[in-house]
Amino acid sequence: MPDNVVLLSIPGLRADDLAAMPNLRGLVSGGDQTALVPSFPCVTCPVQVNMTTGKPPAGHGVVANGFYWREKRQVEMWTAWNDVIESPQIWDILSQHEPEIRSAVWFPLLAKGAEADWICTPAPIHNPDGSESLWCYTRPQELYGELRDALGHFPLQHFWGPLANIKSTAWIVDSAIHLARRERPNFFYIYLPHLDYAAQKSGPESPTAQQALAELDGALGRLISGFGEVYGGSSSRKEQPLWLVAGEYVIGEVNHVVYPNRVLREAGLLAVRETDEGEQLDFATSTAWALVDHQFSHVFVSGGPAEIARVKQLFEAREGIDEVLSGDELAKFDLNHERSGDIVLVSTPSSWQAYYWWLEDARAPKFARTVDIHRKPGYDPVELHFNPTTKSIPLDATLVKGSHGAPARDEWQHSVMLTSQPGVLEGPPMADVDVFDLVLRQFGI
Repeated sequence: MPDNVVLLSIPGLRADDLAAMPNLRGLVSGGDQTALVPSFPCVTCPVQVNMTTGKPPAGHGVVANGFYWREKRQVEMWTAWNDVIESPQIWDILSQHEPEIRSAVWFPLLAKGAEADWICTPAPIHNPDGSESLWCYTRPQELYGELRDALGHFPLQHFWGPLANIKSTAWIVDSAIHLARRERPNFFYIYLPHLDYAAQKSGPESPTAQQALAELDGALGRLISGFGEVYGGSSSRKEQPLWLVAGEYVIGEVNHVVYPNRVLREAGLLAVRETDEGEQLDFATSTAWALVDHQFSHVFVSGGPAEIARVKQLFEAREGIDEVLSGDELAKFDLNHERSGDIVLVSTPSSWQAYYWWLEDARAPKFARTVDIHRKPGYDPVELHFNPTTKSIPLDATLVKGSHGAPARDEWQHSVMLTSQPGVLEGPPMADVDVFDLVLRQFGI
């Protein structure tokens, strides 16, 4: 068994991408490869938690990238702490099994407050004037100051939005090497987000998406070399850590968009409040509204069975919607959890769902035209399409050319699982929940 394991979590990575990634290809040339099938919903937070707990959403409670807290009538996007995860994660089990096994958790979402030995994840400071100051949550707390002094602030502006580029992933790589040199964790879990950006903005086969493969491979080359120097020296392959590379999900081309909240509003089920900053969604008085997330959404209905049936009928047979699930039907995808909506809308592979509820762009809330991932009650990839002329985000959801989240039914929707050593993977294509046991097996658990 290896003494050290590195798990890389790379959204959008496909088996065919290795042809354009010589550093990654060299790392895994002597290892195993199989298809990795992400569980629905195939989006970042659920898939990452599937991998680190070995359970689907019904078992850990992360049913989307965002949460609607019914008792507070409040949406929380991207800021939740680790305590929302209702099942032990890999580092918890490793510590319980053998306290000497030390773990580092580097940039996966929902990592704040986790019990790993070392953690680093974005946590900008929200100032009273609405501005943000660059910062990261780290464990121990003083670790970010050390990383900042060595590498500069984490470039949050390049992590998401119109300025997203390789700089954020490069900082993640460099900071991981910095920690490895100092502490040599036995288990190192690293999220490298770079392939997400161009594929959603321009499409997974676009020239910019292909360029992103080369950029990521360059960063991987530094990571592989840096870790090779730390863990036993580069002269002996046997002394190197075992690398596990998991493609979180695959981004597919889209040419259609559905607006669930507009459908609900036109049916008289969604209510808005008129404010000086445009129309705001009114959770308290809406009969139904949708928290959208790439290629699915959770619809929250305040009425009883009759209202749920009415909402379902609105979306059944609608273009771009593949399935409309409620009640016991949610168990089909292990979404039968109290945090799920009363209805889940599932997109077809070539369509995605936008959060817009306004019927006239003049009445859109001001935050719709800004990069504001926390105030928007849903995911907004249009933020990637910042217009430098107007200095704002356009309100044209058809600009988005790539998406993910729909059930991975076809082979092209399967990502890839790679290892640096042979004899590690067992059997046919594996599910994301199998990554949990795969890692633990390497430590004899």
